[in-house]
Amino acid sequence: MSEGHGELNSELDRLYAARFHDDERESKARLWRVICDEFFSRYVSGDACVVDLGAGYCDFVNNISARRRIAVDLNPDAKRFAAPGVEVHQLPLERLAEAVDHGTVDLAFASNVFEHLRGPDALLKVLANVRTVLRPGGRIMIMQPNVRLVGGAFWDFFDHTLPLSERGMTEALEVAGFRVLECRARFLPYTTKSRLPQWAFLVRLYLRFRPAQFLLGKQMLVVAERSP
Repeated sequence: MSEGHGELNSELDRLYAARFHDDERESKARLWRVICDEFFSRYVSGDACVVDLGAGYCDFVNNISARRRIAVDLNPDAKRFAAPGVEVHQLPLERLAEAVDHGTVDLAFASNVFEHLRGPDALLKVLANVRTVLRPGGRIMIMQPNVRLVGGAFWDFFDHTLPLSERGMTEALEVAGFRVLECRARFLPYTTKSRLPQWAFLVRLYLRFRPAQFLLGKQMLVVAERSP
């Protein structure tokens, strides 16, 4: 979350507790275990250093195997939900470089984060911080709503403030000094409450069967590399 939403930032724990009840959080965590094992693990080596940007309930960072795992989020609940061995920093993403050693991160991951930033300037500032902590050749992976596909449903969440398509996200990355390696306009459905199948074997089938993603996917997936 951006440092420009003072009153909202102070209520993040209440906001997300209301948005995701206990049973929904548990279901979402199970989904992420499958998604990390089946898909995201191919982008992360065992000796990597990984930063989860806006980690929330730590669904990604808890379920990925890496030498060093770092979660960054303003929500104080992130510390409570982080798995053993996960480092947690409670600070805005615009100050990421204050907490993480420069040039040490292999992969920065952002899931459903940048749509909460206050505007394009904040996004570029966050990307500049990410670029600072990435090693040369390090990568950023972004998954978030594609406003071109989601349309008006983007505003169903009152803390959504920065609508982006995969084209706008690509442009921002290039301006910030990244080279886009992979760009999927359609990846996962818009929310975990949508039509993504909940059973593990169906989730695996969905991730392996690209036509299903073309039909149901409303979130983009963009992978970019830090330029020299």
